[in-house]
Amino acid sequence: MKEHDRPTKILQAYPCFREVDHIMDELQRILNQGNPHFISELKNRWRTFCEKIQFYGVFKKVMRPPLADKVKQAVAMMKALPDIFPSPTVPPKKLGHASEAMLHILESVEDPNTFLNARPLSSPVVIVCESNCILAIGTMPVLIFPKEDISDSAMYIMACYYTFHLTYPKCLATLLSVLQTEVLMDAIHDQDMTSSYKKAMAEWRKFTE
Repeated sequence: MKEHDRPTKILQAYPCFREVDHIMDELQRILNQGNPHFISELKNRWRTFCEKIQFYGVFKKVMRPPLADKVKQAVAMMKALPDIFPSPTVPPKKLGHASEAMLHILESVEDPNTFLNARPLSSPVVIVCESNCILAIGTMPVLIFPKEDISDSAMYIMACYYTFHLTYPKCLATLLSVLQTEVLMDAIHDQDMTSSYKKAMAEWRKFTE
């Protein structure tokens, strides 16, 4: 089965994956099936990671000091993450910034389906609308979640990569590999570690230790 066909086929067989809880449960089954506390531990690791990122992003001069508005702060962090852990491969010109590979703020005049059909990548993306968020894969909207939960949306994106067996886009590969090892605690084999991942991790550990 070709990768771009896989999400559609899986959702046809398992429509439950149109709900956040089910894709997170699938992530648990893949990574740590025997741990009933996996999800709560994962969310705690993610929040700790985010707290450190606020300072690291300011240190690297790609983020401003934290905002009082939690939704705006989460969006600012998501936009900055690809610059904090950069990949050597630039995103497609049509995409613009690498953060657009995983997060898009919908303009008031934009239609979500029109945006999705024009995307040059088929990777999971969160579309931030006026009142909620849409998690889509390729051109297909998968599920909707409350805007106030956007701080956890990076974990939903990672769950999609695992649930639907998707390959990281090259322009986000370093960032997603860092999230894989630092937050999901899923190790990468030495031979699969890229030089950009090693460099990013060395700088991150130097800052946090």
